[in-house]
Amino acid sequence: MIDAPQVLTPPAHRERLPVLEIEDLSVRLLLHRERIRSIRDYAIRTLKRRRDKQDEFWPLREVSVTVNSGEILGIIGANGAGKSTLLKVIAGIIPPSLGSVVVRGRIAPLIELGAGFDSFLTGRENIFLYGSLLGFSQKELEKRFDRIVRFAELDEFIDVPLMNYSVGMTARLGFAIATDVKPDLLLIDELFSVGDAAFKKKCEERMESFKAKGVTIVLVSHDLKLIGSTCRKVVWLHHGRIAAAGPADQAVVEYQKFSASSSV
Repeated sequence: MIDAPQVLTPPAHRERLPVLEIEDLSVRLLLHRERIRSIRDYAIRTLKRRRDKQDEFWPLREVSVTVNSGEILGIIGANGAGKSTLLKVIAGIIPPSLGSVVVRGRIAPLIELGAGFDSFLTGRENIFLYGSLLGFSQKELEKRFDRIVRFAELDEFIDVPLMNYSVGMTARLGFAIATDVKPDLLLIDELFSVGDAAFKKKCEERMESFKAKGVTIVLVSHDLKLIGSTCRKVVWLHHGRIAAAGPADQAVVEYQKFSASSSV
């Protein structure tokens, strides 16, 4: 039986409970499926599966993580380690195959660049579109509109269709919306790899301010300097499993040593 992610309404004493609890999470994906045209095809396919488990892939295996209010958790690892898959499970996009995920509060996912946006709509229209997906009314978004545009530095382009935005402009708009609505849990996947240095600095400062306000952040990045400077603790994923978890400086050093030895 598949355990669906649980998104719970924050209780009155939420601060006593972790914002994010992941226990023994595993995810199984089927690599391909063949069309079954007859009972004979089904029988052959079933026998083949018994002999060959290559058609299934486990991007995550037995992952357990707890993140408290106001913490910034860094997720590091090589490409294909399961980092993005983990964020998608937390966001409810991919269901767990085994284990459980509990989120207490509102989630704002910045997982895939442009997700939640419509490229044919203007930046202005996309603020209301994405904001509504995060659960905010038009009236609430109207109050926040000027602040979002100002932070994203898109005053001159806010009425331009998103299809004409650069990758960096799209990232700025997404971050400005998701962080202005102040979620309980913010998920970020490699967002800062496409922005300029000045905007990256603004984002880091906003994340730091979030810590004091109790906003929890899960940050996936290959930028180990960013991870080390912003995260309190880090999880290093390797082939879908936790290779190390602990204080940011220790986990980053272990990962760097492993990466250096693997490249020799």
